[in-house]
Amino acid sequence: MTARTSLLTIDARTRKRNAAETRFKAYGIAALAVGLLFLIALLTAIISNGTGAFKQTFIALPVELRADILDKDGTGDPDVIAKVSTFGYAPLIGMALERAVDDTGVDTPLPAQALLQMVSASAAAQIRDFVLENPDRIGDTVEFRVLAASRVDGYFKDRVSRESLARDRNLAPEHLDVVDALQGAGVIETSFNAAFIFGADASESRPEQAGLGVSMLGSLFMMLVVLLLSLPIGVAASIYLEEFAPTNKFTDFIEVNISNLAAVPSIVFGILGLAVFIQFMHLPQSAPLVGGLVLTLMTLPTIIISTRASLKSVPPSIRDAALGVGASKMQSVFHHVLPLAMPGILTGTILGLAQALGETAPLLLIGMVGYIATNTPDGLAEGFLAPNSAMPAQIYEWAKRADPAYYERAWGGIIILLVFLMVMNIIAILLRRRFERRW
Repeated sequence: MTARTSLLTIDARTRKRNAAETRFKAYGIAALAVGLLFLIALLTAIISNGTGAFKQTFIALPVELRADILDKDGTGDPDVIAKVSTFGYAPLIGMALERAVDDTGVDTPLPAQALLQMVSASAAAQIRDFVLENPDRIGDTVEFRVLAASRVDGYFKDRVSRESLARDRNLAPEHLDVVDALQGAGVIETSFNAAFIFGADASESRPEQAGLGVSMLGSLFMMLVVLLLSLPIGVAASIYLEEFAPTNKFTDFIEVNISNLAAVPSIVFGILGLAVFIQFMHLPQSAPLVGGLVLTLMTLPTIIISTRASLKSVPPSIRDAALGVGASKMQSVFHHVLPLAMPGILTGTILGLAQALGETAPLLLIGMVGYIATNTPDGLAEGFLAPNSAMPAQIYEWAKRADPAYYERAWGGIIILLVFLMVMNIIAILLRRRFERRW
């Protein structure tokens, strides 16, 4: 006779099985911990490298708008005043800097021309624009809040040191003595930089002026194109394939190719957009309309797959009940199945848009990376058709520029892009909970 054992007795086999289960749980916890560790490291790197882009160093300068330089004949004619280029305003800034340095009592061997290296190249254009808008202020002393040069800004953000300036042609260690004195006098301060969020891109020589605002508008117009095209086309195709299309080799071929398109690298869609929309249809290069069309092609498979999955999740009994009380096939789909599948459809659409918002590779091939977006679009037509950039393309452009200030701005742009993606994902979750129905 075999010995009988109680079910409550833990034998060797049970202990082995429990040990295997414990090890599996430990592997899962370890994998989760490693994933969280990498996520924390990534967020720490992004925040530590990018927060500096949201602050900028400014110099408060009382500039004397001398009439003998800006309006030599004293006519007050705006056309004559406009003939003075930004180079003509540089001496005014240099004299203002000399006065500010004299007021602080710093003894420096640097002449006015050398002091100008502490100021952004955009300062002259800023003062010139003010004079053209207010020609009656010529002869007055007006205080301007101008941007400091990127090296001065980097000094206050610990990006530039006195040792590194020994090899720098743009700034010398003597400049930092003046900078420290001006900061102590309250002439120089570092504060929040709203222009980084709402401003436009700048040339490589003026990184302190570069902003992401115009590129954000480019991304907005692209997302409008993607939303207006991909949502109705994707949902209509999904409804037909799932509810109305007969099962045959043709529909099987379509379904297989939709699944394959979802796995195609995004740069392939960029090549397709370059060939079809720009070279064949002759649409404007670097336009958000073209970018939106390319991203629509890339997003459609994702939306179709998620929409079909949402339609499949609706129980067949709801369709049968609707047909049983006399509803037509179309009525059962649009009155019962589609409303119940709407949370999944909206979630898939928003996630598809979020994926398209972060794409860079397709934009490389249609020229949205090499274009420097400096002007805000004037109206809807120009917003869709005028050359522009996009947030991920702008970040890519900044990251490959030589000045370290642009590298900092690239990290700051990543922060803004992540905020947009988080908002879109939160909206998807809220919409799912808002429209979710139980059956």
